[in-house]
Amino acid sequence: MNGAFPSPGSSPAFAAVIVAAGKGLRAGQPVPKQFARWRGKPLLRHSAEALAAAGAAPIVVAIPEGVEAIAAEALAGLPGVRFVSGGATRQLSVRTALESLTGDSPARVLIHDAARPVVPAAAVDRLLGALESHPGAIPVLPVVDSLAVEADGVMAGSARREELRRVQTPQAFRFADILSAHRSWTGEPEAGDDAQVARAAGLSVSLVEGDEAMRKLTFAEDFMEQAPPIRSGMGYDVHRLADGEELWLCGIKVEHSQGLAGHSDADVAIHALVDALLGAVGAGDIGQHFPPSDPQWRGAPSALFLEHAAALVANSGHRIGNVDVTIVCEAPKIGPHRDTMRTRLAELMGVDIACVSVKATTTEGLGFTGRREGIAAQAMATVVRVS
Repeated sequence: MNGAFPSPGSSPAFAAVIVAAGKGLRAGQPVPKQFARWRGKPLLRHSAEALAAAGAAPIVVAIPEGVEAIAAEALAGLPGVRFVSGGATRQLSVRTALESLTGDSPARVLIHDAARPVVPAAAVDRLLGALESHPGAIPVLPVVDSLAVEADGVMAGSARREELRRVQTPQAFRFADILSAHRSWTGEPEAGDDAQVARAAGLSVSLVEGDEAMRKLTFAEDFMEQAPPIRSGMGYDVHRLADGEELWLCGIKVEHSQGLAGHSDADVAIHALVDALLGAVGAGDIGQHFPPSDPQWRGAPSALFLEHAAALVANSGHRIGNVDVTIVCEAPKIGPHRDTMRTRLAELMGVDIACVSVKATTTEGLGFTGRREGIAAQAMATVVRVS
């Protein structure tokens, strides 16, 4: 690097290009990864918001053909954003976006990859500051690992990591210079980034301090790793006591003068637990998966619901850590059945009995449970991300 990095400071406005024209298939998302949700928003929106906040205007986004509606929805409400159709290569997409800016005549432009959602304002300041003395500037980070040269699956040599840098985006350029460089690019070999295009045109490109936060999201696990390692959910349910019904609690039949009325077997404890598990992995509630309006669930054992919820937890990349169920009733007494209930719940969820807690309490004669009109249950569930 060329000595000290430029100091952050106030910078006049600049234009920005966001390259979002790729298919993003390696991310394993149902849409191109730039439109997949990350931290609650479409991936593309994160960098667009950051660049707009830093002063970028206009912001031209290169997108694939046929996704105009998706892109417009992803960036709805952001001022100064416009779209162009991307080309067959990244370089062609950038050139098209730059050509669309000729009428705006910006002095400077930042070119950014949508797959890098975090754009710290300090990094933008460093890049723009470097343009005072160079026609181009790119953010870089040191290489910390040893490097090997590979040939036919074996090590054929090594490279000096002290001479190498990891390159990030956004990359900053004087607009006229980078537009001219793209116009003169021959297309061979394919350009990996805009710094390569600039260098081929003889432009000096300054190296400024990058930021680990500006990492690129590429694979499916990149979208998962921001999820917390431990998640919790809560469930609550109530069912009415009625004559002539069986009483099912925590998957076992309890002898009692009345039973719980409901569309299925009305196991209020399992229903609360199912909602807790679904809530922990953001999978809705029991009514969405087993609607009471569907006749196939009439009289169905709630054990099926719990097995389904446990499978959804596993399919989401988590395992059940522990569950805690509290049954609220005046009668029957839960204590004599507690261990049997724990055993049954553990069996249905495929966990150790030590991970299952069943408790009971009364409302001291108050409310509908105190009047023995019904039974309530609440549940908490904790799930742990599987590494």
